[in-house]
Amino acid sequence: MLRGEPLRRWMVDAGIVLAVLVADEIAIATGREVGSADRDWFAYVLGIAMAVPLLLRGRYPTVVLYTVSVVLLVFYALDYPGFPPGLVLAVPLYDATRAGRMWWAVPVPVFFLSAGAIALIAHRGTPALDVLSAFLPQAATLAVAILLGALMRSRAAYTAEVRLRLARAERERELEAQRRVSEERLRIARDLHDTVGHAIATITVQSAAALRLLDQDRERSREALEAIRGTGRAALTEMRATLGVLRSNDPAGEPAVPPDRDAGLHRLPELLAAVRAAGLRVDVDSELADQQLPGPVDQVAYRVLQEALTNVLRHAGQQSGAEVLLRATDDSVTVEVRDDGPGPDAGAVPPDAPGGGRGLQGMRERVETLGGRLKAGPRPDGGFQVRAILPRDAPRALEGEAS
Repeated sequence: MLRGEPLRRWMVDAGIVLAVLVADEIAIATGREVGSADRDWFAYVLGIAMAVPLLLRGRYPTVVLYTVSVVLLVFYALDYPGFPPGLVLAVPLYDATRAGRMWWAVPVPVFFLSAGAIALIAHRGTPALDVLSAFLPQAATLAVAILLGALMRSRAAYTAEVRLRLARAERERELEAQRRVSEERLRIARDLHDTVGHAIATITVQSAAALRLLDQDRERSREALEAIRGTGRAALTEMRATLGVLRSNDPAGEPAVPPDRDAGLHRLPELLAAVRAAGLRVDVDSELADQQLPGPVDQVAYRVLQEALTNVLRHAGQQSGAEVLLRATDDSVTVEVRDDGPGPDAGAVPPDAPGGGRGLQGMRERVETLGGRLKAGPRPDGGFQVRAILPRDAPRALEGEAS
């Protein structure tokens, strides 16, 4: 049983067939033409045959047009009283043109109008002006049917193009939203790694020192425990800020400040104090004391130092020493951390080992986001080296994103 859209289309086609059938049967019944043959039952059968094919107008528009044309030609050839061809040709002409068969449709009205004009002028002696006056409305009707079909086809094509563009735009918006979500998840993962990972590594080393000194040097043990508490508080503050970003859409809450906004080389003294409290010897050679760096460069430089020094604590050990070098030119900023630890050859965790390397990967992602370069690996004379070169003219868009 037909339902919905198919039923509606069938009812429309049935209504058009009925209208054309009634119109052409009335035209046959009331037709008057001097010298024509008397209409009989076959004339009315031909009238039915000109309307019924329209039931298939949606599937076979060109076939329907030529079928109706052939039946109409037979009607005229039998010399029945004529009626305007537009009465039965307008609908199939419209359908064929709308289906993209305009060049198949145009010859049909041209043939009938031309043949009718020739028959009236040559065989019945009708003046040319009278023929033109009689045929002009019919020509206009058939032309309007063709033009209307072309217009509807163009409109359908435009509508389909608009829908395609809207679907494509929606898909692009979805992909962009997914990309932004992925970037945000990656950023949050880096922030948590930088803050929590650094804090846990520092606390681990500090707690080991505190346990070792607990019975030997209570004062230094107390200092280690104080450092653990300070490191834990700082990590908790940054982690709360990171998690606050996830709740920033909460209308009842305050807008969260991303942790990276407070990350910068101005916090280097705190970082150095934390790692030194864990027992790591760190020397700093900086050319950036009086220079103001762009926000993204300042933040990434700090995160590189934080991760590199954390790796020294984690892999080289607190008995090792580290050197921090900060260099600047008009075009770039170089951040370098060297240590004299045993390195991978002496049992340290290599960057590509299972469970390792996430810190180096995060550093590389941050540096490459600014268009910089990161090089990390063992030093020829022992130890490990991390070197990041950052462009000073980081894009303003990145500055807004990082903040």
